[in-house]
Amino acid sequence: MLKVIQSPAKYLQGADASASFGQYAKNLAESYFVIADDFVMKLAGDKVINGLHDFGVSCHAERFKGECSHAEINRLIVILKQKGCQGVVGIGGGKTLDTAKAIGYYQKLPVIVVPTIASTDAPTSALSVIYTEAGEFEEYLVYPKNPDMVVMDTTIIAKAPVRLLVAGMGDALSTWFEAKACYDSRATSMAGGQSTVAALSLARLCFDTLLAEGEKARLACEANVVTDALERIVEANTYLSGIGFESSGLAAAHAIHNGFTILEECHHLYHGEKVAFGTLSQLVLQNSPMEEIETVLGFCHKVGLPVTLGEMGVKEDIEAKIMAVAQATCAEGETIHNMPFPVSPDSVYAAIVTADKLGQQWLAR
Repeated sequence: MLKVIQSPAKYLQGADASASFGQYAKNLAESYFVIADDFVMKLAGDKVINGLHDFGVSCHAERFKGECSHAEINRLIVILKQKGCQGVVGIGGGKTLDTAKAIGYYQKLPVIVVPTIASTDAPTSALSVIYTEAGEFEEYLVYPKNPDMVVMDTTIIAKAPVRLLVAGMGDALSTWFEAKACYDSRATSMAGGQSTVAALSLARLCFDTLLAEGEKARLACEANVVTDALERIVEANTYLSGIGFESSGLAAAHAIHNGFTILEECHHLYHGEKVAFGTLSQLVLQNSPMEEIETVLGFCHKVGLPVTLGEMGVKEDIEAKIMAVAQATCAEGETIHNMPFPVSPDSVYAAIVTADKLGQQWLAR
Protein backbone atom coordinates (compact mmCIF):
# COMPACT_ATOMS: atom_id res chain seq x y z
CA MET A 1 0.00 0.00 0.00
CA LEU A 2 1.17 3.53 -0.77
CA LYS A 3 2.10 5.96 1.98
CA VAL A 4 0.01 9.13 1.74
CA ILE A 5 0.18 12.53 3.46
CA GLN A 6 -2.18 15.42 2.79
CA SER A 7 -2.73 18.91 4.18
CA PRO A 8 -4.24 22.32 3.38
CA ALA A 9 -2.50 24.13 0.52
CA LYS A 10 -1.73 27.07 2.83
CA TYR A 11 -1.92 27.55 6.60
CA LEU A 12 -1.76 31.06 8.11
CA GLN A 13 -1.62 31.76 11.83
CA GLY A 14 -0.95 34.78 13.99
CA ALA A 15 -2.43 37.77 15.76
CA ASP A 16 -4.87 39.55 13.41
CA ALA A 17 -4.21 37.03 10.62
CA SER A 18 -7.75 37.58 9.29
CA ALA A 19 -6.96 41.26 8.72
CA SER A 20 -4.21 40.48 6.23
CA PHE A 21 -5.06 37.15 4.62
CA GLY A 22 -6.41 38.93 1.54
CA GLN A 23 -2.88 39.18 0.13
CA TYR A 24 -2.94 35.39 -0.23
CA ALA A 25 -6.67 35.01 -0.95
CA LYS A 26 -6.42 37.20 -4.06
CA ASN A 27 -4.19 34.57 -5.66
CA LEU A 28 -7.09 32.09 -5.53
CA ALA A 29 -10.08 34.24 -6.56
CA GLU A 30 -11.15 37.84 -7.17
CA SER A 31 -14.47 37.58 -5.29
CA TYR A 32 -15.63 35.50 -2.34
CA PHE A 33 -18.87 34.26 -0.85
CA VAL A 34 -18.45 34.75 2.92
CA ILE A 35 -20.65 32.78 5.35
CA ALA A 36 -20.97 33.04 9.14
CA ASP A 37 -23.76 32.83 11.69
CA ASP A 38 -25.14 36.01 13.24
CA PHE A 39 -22.94 35.87 16.35
CA VAL A 40 -19.70 35.27 14.45
CA MET A 41 -20.54 37.84 11.78
CA LYS A 42 -20.82 40.48 14.51
CA LEU A 43 -17.66 39.18 16.22
CA ALA A 44 -15.33 38.84 13.24
CA GLY A 45 -17.21 39.51 10.01
CA ASP A 46 -16.02 43.07 9.50
CA LYS A 47 -12.41 42.11 10.20
CA VAL A 48 -12.46 39.30 7.64
CA ILE A 49 -14.34 41.32 5.01
CA ASN A 50 -11.95 44.25 5.44
CA GLY A 51 -9.08 41.75 5.23
CA LEU A 52 -10.28 41.01 1.71
CA HIS A 53 -11.23 44.54 0.67
CA ASP A 54 -7.87 45.96 1.77
CA PHE A 55 -6.20 43.84 -0.90
CA GLY A 56 -8.68 44.59 -3.68
CA VAL A 57 -10.78 41.44 -3.26
CA SER A 58 -14.58 41.80 -3.41
CA CYS A 59 -17.02 39.65 -1.43
CA HIS A 60 -20.65 39.06 -0.54
CA ALA A 61 -21.51 38.11 3.06
CA GLU A 62 -24.43 35.79 3.76
CA ARG A 63 -25.90 34.48 7.02
CA PHE A 64 -25.38 30.80 7.83
CA LYS A 65 -28.51 29.47 9.54
CA GLY A 66 -26.70 27.05 11.84
CA GLU A 67 -27.03 23.53 10.43
CA CYS A 68 -24.65 21.86 7.98
CA SER A 69 -27.43 20.19 6.00
CA HIS A 70 -27.91 19.59 2.30
CA ALA A 71 -30.85 22.01 2.38
CA GLU A 72 -28.67 24.81 3.81
CA ILE A 73 -25.79 24.02 1.46
CA ASN A 74 -28.12 24.16 -1.56
CA ARG A 75 -29.76 27.39 -0.34
CA LEU A 76 -26.38 29.09 -0.09
CA ILE A 77 -25.22 27.74 -3.45
CA VAL A 78 -28.19 29.43 -5.14
CA ILE A 79 -27.17 32.79 -3.64
CA LEU A 80 -23.50 32.25 -4.49
CA LYS A 81 -24.43 31.67 -8.13
CA GLN A 82 -26.60 34.79 -8.17
CA LYS A 83 -23.70 36.86 -6.86
CA GLY A 84 -21.17 35.27 -9.21
CA CYS A 85 -18.57 34.67 -6.49
CA GLN A 86 -15.44 32.72 -7.38
CA GLY A 87 -14.46 31.38 -3.95
CA VAL A 88 -15.90 30.56 -0.51
CA VAL A 89 -14.88 31.78 2.96
CA GLY A 90 -16.34 30.20 6.09
CA ILE A 91 -15.93 31.98 9.45
CA GLY A 92 -16.78 30.35 12.77
CA GLY A 93 -17.10 26.88 14.25
CA GLY A 94 -17.23 23.40 12.77
CA LYS A 95 -20.64 23.43 11.12
CA THR A 96 -20.01 26.74 9.34
CA LEU A 97 -16.61 25.57 8.13
CA ASP A 98 -18.01 22.21 7.00
CA THR A 99 -20.72 24.03 5.04
CA ALA A 100 -18.13 26.24 3.34
CA LYS A 101 -16.11 23.15 2.39
CA ALA A 102 -19.22 21.49 0.93
CA ILE A 103 -20.17 24.56 -1.12
CA GLY A 104 -16.65 24.78 -2.52
CA TYR A 105 -16.65 21.07 -3.35
CA TYR A 106 -19.99 21.10 -5.18
CA GLN A 107 -19.17 24.29 -7.08
CA LYS A 108 -15.50 23.41 -7.70
CA LEU A 109 -14.35 26.67 -6.07
CA PRO A 110 -11.42 27.45 -3.73
CA VAL A 111 -12.25 27.27 -0.02
CA ILE A 112 -10.82 29.34 2.83
CA VAL A 113 -11.76 28.55 6.43
CA VAL A 114 -11.35 31.05 9.27
CA PRO A 115 -11.98 29.26 12.61
CA THR A 116 -12.87 31.46 15.58
CA ILE A 117 -12.00 28.71 18.07
CA ALA A 118 -9.24 26.09 18.37
CA SER A 119 -11.37 23.32 19.86
CA THR A 120 -10.74 20.55 17.29
CA ASP A 121 -8.42 19.65 14.43
CA ALA A 122 -11.29 19.55 11.90
CA PRO A 123 -10.52 22.82 10.03
CA THR A 124 -7.56 21.36 8.16
CA SER A 125 -9.33 18.16 7.08
CA ALA A 126 -10.84 17.09 3.75
CA LEU A 127 -14.11 16.16 5.42
CA SER A 128 -17.53 17.55 6.35
CA VAL A 129 -20.11 16.08 8.68
CA ILE A 130 -23.58 16.48 7.15
CA TYR A 131 -26.70 16.58 9.34
CA THR A 132 -30.42 16.59 8.63
CA GLU A 133 -32.31 19.86 9.11
CA ALA A 134 -33.39 18.45 12.49
CA GLY A 135 -29.73 18.13 13.53
CA GLU A 136 -29.35 14.35 13.23
CA PHE A 137 -26.23 12.85 11.68
CA GLU A 138 -26.72 11.98 8.00
CA GLU A 139 -23.35 11.29 6.37
CA TYR A 140 -19.67 12.15 6.03
CA LEU A 141 -18.61 13.98 2.89
CA VAL A 142 -15.00 13.11 2.07
CA TYR A 143 -13.33 15.48 -0.38
CA PRO A 144 -10.52 14.92 -2.89
CA LYS A 145 -8.51 17.76 -1.34
CA ASN A 146 -8.16 19.77 1.85
CA PRO A 147 -9.14 23.45 2.18
CA ASP A 148 -7.08 25.78 0.02
CA MET A 149 -6.33 27.97 3.03
CA VAL A 150 -6.78 27.83 6.82
CA VAL A 151 -6.54 31.16 8.64
CA MET A 152 -6.06 31.03 12.42
CA ASP A 153 -6.44 34.53 13.92
CA THR A 154 -5.07 34.07 17.42
CA THR A 155 -6.39 37.47 18.56
CA ILE A 156 -9.93 36.16 17.99
CA ILE A 157 -9.18 32.69 19.38
CA ALA A 158 -7.67 34.13 22.59
CA LYS A 159 -11.03 35.77 23.34
CA ALA A 160 -13.01 32.54 23.01
CA PRO A 161 -13.99 30.57 26.14
CA VAL A 162 -11.01 28.83 27.76
CA ARG A 163 -12.88 25.52 27.88
CA LEU A 164 -12.90 25.40 24.06
CA LEU A 165 -9.11 25.76 23.83
CA VAL A 166 -8.72 23.07 26.50
CA ALA A 167 -11.11 20.78 24.62
CA GLY A 168 -8.89 21.26 21.57
CA MET A 169 -5.95 20.08 23.66
CA GLY A 170 -7.97 17.00 24.61
CA ASP A 171 -8.61 16.21 20.96
CA ALA A 172 -4.94 16.79 20.11
CA LEU A 173 -3.79 14.66 23.07
CA SER A 174 -4.91 11.49 21.30
CA THR A 175 -3.10 12.24 18.03
CA TRP A 176 0.31 10.75 18.85
CA PHE A 177 -1.02 7.61 20.53
CA GLU A 178 -3.54 6.86 17.78
CA ALA A 179 -1.03 7.68 15.03
CA LYS A 180 1.55 5.33 16.56
CA ALA A 181 -1.04 2.53 16.88
CA CYS A 182 -2.02 2.95 13.23
CA TYR A 183 1.61 3.10 12.14
CA ASP A 184 2.36 -0.13 13.99
CA SER A 185 -0.68 -1.93 12.55
CA ARG A 186 -0.14 -0.50 9.03
CA ALA A 187 -3.73 0.73 9.07
CA THR A 188 -5.20 2.76 6.22
CA SER A 189 -5.52 6.43 7.21
CA MET A 190 -8.22 8.88 6.20
CA ALA A 191 -5.78 10.09 3.55
CA GLY A 192 -6.18 6.71 1.86
CA GLY A 193 -2.82 5.11 2.56
CA GLN A 194 -0.37 4.17 5.26
CA SER A 195 1.22 6.80 7.46
CA THR A 196 4.42 8.54 6.45
CA VAL A 197 7.27 9.18 8.86
CA ALA A 198 6.54 12.89 8.39
CA ALA A 199 2.93 12.54 9.60
CA LEU A 200 4.04 10.40 12.54
CA SER A 201 6.67 13.01 13.46
CA LEU A 202 4.07 15.80 13.40
CA ALA A 203 1.86 13.71 15.68
CA ARG A 204 4.73 13.32 18.16
CA LEU A 205 5.52 17.04 17.97
CA CYS A 206 1.85 17.68 18.74
CA PHE A 207 2.09 15.69 21.98
CA ASP A 208 5.40 17.26 23.01
CA THR A 209 3.99 20.75 22.39
CA LEU A 210 0.93 20.07 24.52
CA LEU A 211 3.10 19.00 27.46
CA ALA A 212 5.44 21.98 27.13
CA GLU A 213 2.94 24.75 26.44
CA GLY A 214 -0.56 23.62 27.44
CA GLU A 215 -0.81 25.07 30.94
CA LYS A 216 0.78 28.38 29.91
CA ALA A 217 -1.58 28.66 26.93
CA ARG A 218 -4.62 28.04 29.14
CA LEU A 219 -3.58 30.86 31.45
CA ALA A 220 -3.02 33.22 28.49
CA CYS A 221 -6.48 32.39 27.16
CA GLU A 222 -7.98 33.09 30.58
CA ALA A 223 -6.46 36.58 30.28
CA ASN A 224 -7.59 36.87 26.62
CA VAL A 225 -4.04 37.56 25.46
CA VAL A 226 -1.81 36.10 22.74
CA THR A 227 1.51 34.64 23.91
CA ASP A 228 4.05 32.34 22.27
CA ALA A 229 2.59 29.46 24.28
CA LEU A 230 -0.92 30.19 23.02
CA GLU A 231 0.36 30.38 19.44
CA ARG A 232 2.05 27.00 19.79
CA ILE A 233 -1.02 25.35 21.28
CA VAL A 234 -3.28 26.74 18.55
CA GLU A 235 -0.90 25.24 16.00
CA ALA A 236 -0.81 21.93 17.87
CA ASN A 237 -4.60 21.76 18.26
CA THR A 238 -5.23 22.61 14.63
CA TYR A 239 -2.37 21.88 12.23
CA LEU A 240 -0.18 19.31 13.98
CA SER A 241 -3.16 17.31 15.21
CA GLY A 242 -5.01 17.76 11.91
CA ILE A 243 -2.21 16.41 9.73
CA GLY A 244 -1.32 13.81 12.35
CA PHE A 245 -4.80 12.31 12.53
CA GLU A 246 -5.76 12.55 8.88
CA SER A 247 -2.51 11.21 7.46
CA SER A 248 -1.79 8.63 10.20
CA GLY A 249 -5.19 7.50 11.41
CA LEU A 250 -7.53 7.17 14.37
CA ALA A 251 -7.62 4.23 16.76
CA ALA A 252 -9.06 3.45 20.21
CA ALA A 253 -9.30 6.95 21.74
CA HIS A 254 -11.75 8.30 19.16
CA ALA A 255 -13.71 5.05 19.04
CA ILE A 256 -14.15 5.20 22.83
CA HIS A 257 -15.26 8.82 22.43
CA ASN A 258 -17.89 7.60 19.97
CA GLY A 259 -18.98 4.96 22.45
CA PHE A 260 -19.54 7.57 25.17
CA THR A 261 -21.87 9.54 22.89
CA ILE A 262 -24.59 6.96 23.60
CA LEU A 263 -24.76 8.14 27.24
CA GLU A 264 -27.06 11.09 27.79
CA GLU A 265 -25.06 12.28 30.79
CA CYS A 266 -22.05 12.82 28.51
CA HIS A 267 -23.87 15.03 25.99
CA HIS A 268 -22.73 18.17 27.81
CA LEU A 269 -19.08 17.33 27.15
CA TYR A 270 -17.13 18.72 24.21
CA HIS A 271 -15.59 16.33 21.69
CA GLY A 272 -12.06 16.80 23.01
CA GLU A 273 -13.10 16.24 26.63
CA LYS A 274 -14.41 12.78 25.77
CA VAL A 275 -11.39 12.08 23.56
CA ALA A 276 -9.03 12.88 26.46
CA PHE A 277 -10.61 10.17 28.62
CA GLY A 278 -10.60 7.91 25.55
CA THR A 279 -6.84 8.51 25.30
CA LEU A 280 -6.32 7.48 28.91
CA SER A 281 -8.42 4.37 28.23
CA GLN A 282 -6.35 3.54 25.13
CA LEU A 283 -3.16 3.73 27.17
CA VAL A 284 -4.61 1.16 29.58
CA LEU A 285 -5.87 -0.99 26.70
CA GLN A 286 -2.38 -1.17 25.17
CA ASN A 287 -0.72 -1.56 28.59
CA SER A 288 1.45 1.53 28.28
CA PRO A 289 4.14 2.12 30.92
CA MET A 290 2.89 3.68 34.14
CA GLU A 291 5.20 6.65 33.62
CA GLU A 292 3.45 7.46 30.33
CA ILE A 293 0.00 7.06 31.88
CA GLU A 294 0.95 9.37 34.76
CA THR A 295 2.27 11.97 32.28
CA VAL A 296 -1.12 12.02 30.56
CA LEU A 297 -3.00 12.09 33.90
CA GLY A 298 -0.90 15.02 35.09
CA PHE A 299 -1.40 16.96 31.87
CA CYS A 300 -5.17 16.45 31.88
CA HIS A 301 -5.47 17.49 35.51
CA LYS A 302 -3.37 20.64 35.00
CA VAL A 303 -5.33 21.95 32.02
CA GLY A 304 -8.78 20.80 33.16
CA LEU A 305 -9.62 17.65 31.18
CA PRO A 306 -11.61 14.78 32.77
CA VAL A 307 -9.72 11.76 34.10
CA THR A 308 -12.58 9.89 35.82
CA LEU A 309 -16.05 8.71 34.90
CA GLY A 310 -17.41 10.95 37.65
CA GLU A 311 -15.88 14.02 35.99
CA MET A 312 -17.50 12.85 32.75
CA GLY A 313 -20.88 12.76 34.48
CA VAL A 314 -21.20 8.95 34.72
CA LYS A 315 -22.03 8.26 38.35
CA GLU A 316 -24.78 5.62 38.44
CA ASP A 317 -25.33 2.13 36.99
CA ILE A 318 -21.72 2.24 35.84
CA GLU A 319 -21.24 -1.44 34.98
CA ALA A 320 -24.17 -1.61 32.53
CA LYS A 321 -23.48 1.79 31.01
CA ILE A 322 -19.78 1.19 30.43
CA MET A 323 -20.45 -2.22 28.90
CA ALA A 324 -22.86 -0.51 26.49
CA VAL A 325 -20.16 2.06 25.72
CA ALA A 326 -17.65 -0.76 25.14
CA GLN A 327 -19.99 -2.56 22.76
CA ALA A 328 -20.61 0.64 20.78
CA THR A 329 -16.85 1.28 20.71
CA CYS A 330 -16.27 -2.10 19.06
CA ALA A 331 -18.95 -1.74 16.38
CA GLU A 332 -18.00 -2.91 12.89
CA GLY A 333 -16.00 -0.25 11.05
CA GLU A 334 -14.99 1.62 14.20
CA THR A 335 -11.44 2.94 14.36
CA ILE A 336 -10.61 0.84 17.42
CA HIS A 337 -9.98 -2.00 14.98
CA ASN A 338 -6.91 -0.05 13.81
CA MET A 339 -5.17 -1.06 17.04
CA PRO A 340 -2.26 -3.47 16.41
CA PHE A 341 -3.99 -6.26 18.36
CA PRO A 342 -7.52 -7.70 18.57
CA VAL A 343 -10.03 -5.89 20.79
CA SER A 344 -13.35 -6.91 22.27
CA PRO A 345 -16.08 -5.24 24.33
CA ASP A 346 -14.72 -7.03 27.40
CA SER A 347 -11.18 -5.68 26.90
CA VAL A 348 -12.50 -2.16 26.26
CA TYR A 349 -14.75 -2.34 29.35
CA ALA A 350 -11.74 -3.41 31.42
CA ALA A 351 -9.64 -0.55 30.04
CA ILE A 352 -12.29 2.10 30.75
CA VAL A 353 -12.99 1.06 34.34
CA THR A 354 -9.26 0.73 35.05
CA ALA A 355 -8.64 4.18 33.56
CA ASP A 356 -11.32 5.50 35.91
CA LYS A 357 -9.58 3.87 38.89
CA LEU A 358 -6.25 5.42 37.83
CA GLY A 359 -7.91 8.82 37.55
CA GLN A 360 -9.49 8.51 40.98
CA GLN A 361 -6.16 7.49 42.46
CA TRP A 362 -4.47 10.49 40.79
CA LEU A 363 -7.06 12.97 42.10
CA ALA A 364 -6.76 11.55 45.63
CA ARG A 365 -3.06 12.42 45.85
